[in-house]
Amino acid sequence: MTAGVALRSGGLWPRTLRARLFLIFFVGLVIAYGLAFSVLFAERYMSAKAVMLGTFETDIATSIAVLDRLPADEREPWLQRLSRGNYRLVLGAGLPGAPDMSTRGREIAGRIEEAVGGRFPLRVESIPGDDRRLQAHLALSDGSPLTIDVMPTGVMPMAQWLPYVLAMQMALLVFCAWFAVRQAIRPLADLASAADALDPNRRTPLMSEEGPSEVAHAVRAFNAMRERIAHYLDERVQILAAISHDLQTPITRMRLRADLADDTPEKEKLLNDLGEIERLVQDGIAYARSAHGNVEKPSRIEIASFVESICYDYQDTGKAVSVTGAVEARIETKPHALRRILSNFIDNALKFAGAAEIRVDRRQQGEIAITVMDRGPGIPDDLLEAAMQPFYRLEQSRNRETGGTGLGLAIAQQLASAIGGSVRLYNRDGGGLAAELVIS
Repeated sequence: MTAGVALRSGGLWPRTLRARLFLIFFVGLVIAYGLAFSVLFAERYMSAKAVMLGTFETDIATSIAVLDRLPADEREPWLQRLSRGNYRLVLGAGLPGAPDMSTRGREIAGRIEEAVGGRFPLRVESIPGDDRRLQAHLALSDGSPLTIDVMPTGVMPMAQWLPYVLAMQMALLVFCAWFAVRQAIRPLADLASAADALDPNRRTPLMSEEGPSEVAHAVRAFNAMRERIAHYLDERVQILAAISHDLQTPITRMRLRADLADDTPEKEKLLNDLGEIERLVQDGIAYARSAHGNVEKPSRIEIASFVESICYDYQDTGKAVSVTGAVEARIETKPHALRRILSNFIDNALKFAGAAEIRVDRRQQGEIAITVMDRGPGIPDDLLEAAMQPFYRLEQSRNRETGGTGLGLAIAQQLASAIGGSVRLYNRDGGGLAAELVIS
């Protein structure tokens, strides 16, 4: 068990499903081709052996009988006639050799012994330096030495074009395996991309449900899940809006009753609490409305002039807000939603740093980035993402004493999604926080 875990974690097994399936198919093809080649090789070897030994015994017996009956001076011309492709006859003692103890040598020696029928003494030796060559030594009836030089036939030669055909077949099968894996994995990759890009706050088109039945079923389940998530979020926002709206009436009655009460320290505390509750309710209503920011119709604006007008409005009230850089560009967006986003950023910067800087940049993809920067305490890096969540408050630097309900950044994010943008927070070099809005 430990070895199996180590093998999987050691990097020998691919991490992606595409690579795993392709590796399985590839290894299977290599093994199948290896087995096929082995069977072909064995079949050719057995065929060559059958061709060699099929008439070997009869030919040897006939050749020895003919030479034994011929006069010694007439044997030489017959040697070439009686020789075959896998052996030749030589008058003489032949080459010196060593006794052959191999299975092949014993089999050939047995065939020759059966051929001579025990009439002639026989000795089979292998020739040094050539492990395939054997020589059988015997003496004819008149004592003349005869050597049977045996050259066993190996595997029958293959056609020169056969390796190329096998290579082409292997390449074709590998391509088919790769294409099949790609066709099987691509819908999963599309589904994973859609899951990564899932944003319930944006109404993007549903995934296409075409393709194999299994893939179509998974896509339908994903589309249904996305619709359910969006429905649950809409319900949550509607509940928040309803509760916030219904709370306004009792809060107003409580404020009127508190105003009619005598001036006491408790009255002042009660009014402060009511004011805080009222701000919370108003922020809840604003958050609910921001989730449906698509009500406003888009219009074209000059972004530099728009940002400068917001800056001048703050400067007129004595706030330290400045524009450090702006590009001239006309974009189509929802002005009221954009103003609300930038106002939230600027209010946060003024609240926690006392001053705000605005910079407008153009990105390479044609996007417009509006960044509101401050030199305040910033936000810990591990809490930047959490700070965008509704009702999340950073107790260390942005507590209740400084005001706020934890909905400002969440509202800005909702409105950014409504105008087709995105919001990002990051800490500045040298201290401070930057809130960036990117509009496509």
